[in-house]
Amino acid sequence: MNAEIISVGTELLMGQIVNSDAAFIAKELTGLGIDSYFQTVVGDNPGKITEVIKIAESRSDLLIFTGGLGPTHDDLTKQTVADHLEEALVMDEAGLARIRRWFERSGRDMTKNNELQALVFKNGIAFANPVGQALGSYIEKNGIGYLLLPGPPRELEQMFLQFVKPFLSGKYEDQQVISSTTLRFFGIGESALTTMLDDLIRNQTNPTIAPYAGKYEVTLRLTANAATEAICRELLEEKKAEILAIVGDYHYGDGAESSLAEVVGNRLLAQKCSISAAESLTGGLFQAELVKVPGISEVFAGGIVSYQEGAKQHVLGVPEHILEAYGMVSPECAVAMAERARELFDTDLGIAFTGVAGPDRLEGKPAGTVWIALSRKNGPTAVQGFLFLRDRLGNREQAVMQGFDMIRRNLQDSGSAE
Repeated sequence: MNAEIISVGTELLMGQIVNSDAAFIAKELTGLGIDSYFQTVVGDNPGKITEVIKIAESRSDLLIFTGGLGPTHDDLTKQTVADHLEEALVMDEAGLARIRRWFERSGRDMTKNNELQALVFKNGIAFANPVGQALGSYIEKNGIGYLLLPGPPRELEQMFLQFVKPFLSGKYEDQQVISSTTLRFFGIGESALTTMLDDLIRNQTNPTIAPYAGKYEVTLRLTANAATEAICRELLEEKKAEILAIVGDYHYGDGAESSLAEVVGNRLLAQKCSISAAESLTGGLFQAELVKVPGISEVFAGGIVSYQEGAKQHVLGVPEHILEAYGMVSPECAVAMAERARELFDTDLGIAFTGVAGPDRLEGKPAGTVWIALSRKNGPTAVQGFLFLRDRLGNREQAVMQGFDMIRRNLQDSGSAE
């Protein structure tokens, strides 16, 4: 079973709104074991919509339309599909009654054109709209299914999950299950990662391996198909183990929605490891990312943004002789900042960032020069230097990511030691 998603709306073509409907449906289809190889966006034009339908019919078994079911003159999807199929549309009385009740409750007059939202295929199936007015509809002809869904994401998602998904699941229950997982890596580029995994990628069958370069990180999407979800999970775990045996040192977590900050924050919570921060060039960006993690107040004591030299010396307490001898952009300053933060807040860890965000040089150091130090109670203070080649914001963001990775590795090493 191959499905094709056809999103109707000139506003999508013009970039006025993001096509979140297609992303939602594609993800749901994957869970149902229905392949989706094509997605098309077409404007509110009957001729163009018909052209798209003909192309889709030549390569797909299920055509899923989103948008164009409303009451206005540019809502043409339903009528265009019906004309193309030479199928009649009829009024769904239950749906029409619900639309009328909605207008009555809202105290608004219902204009005649709102009745168009209750039209469905005479020889098809209607889907109720739990949170809106336009009904969904399905019809099958010449071995191809045509599914029409409303465009507003809230309406489409509720209708799909409540009515359409069970319908498709029952209709295509003999389809194989498709399951995916995402592995996330930091500290290695896409080209280096794929080179190290070259044999696995070249010889991939089931599961498949798809690398993606993200913002400062790389992800691998593993996709398996099998008769059951349990078999898929087993295949994915086996392939994951093979991959991590090669590049596991750079792997920080799984899941399409997780981030390095979330993973590190949750590990701090799990290990009950308290932390504080001292930031210069990052200007509080590290702390802003850390506090996005729910419950982080249990382990995050606080931090100091000491941007100028005076603040480093008189507020944070960096010794004057270090600033005079080595300057603010130095490993010695980073170490002193991390240790002072840890001491001031009495935490297990103290992390510090200092450097040159750019665009100008500072203390003779080029933009992108960064020193990050991580101090651990009753342990040594680690410090690392970097030269990032991004713009001012990019240098700051990459420094924060590198700091989180230092904490991740430290927690991992301390956990192994225990």
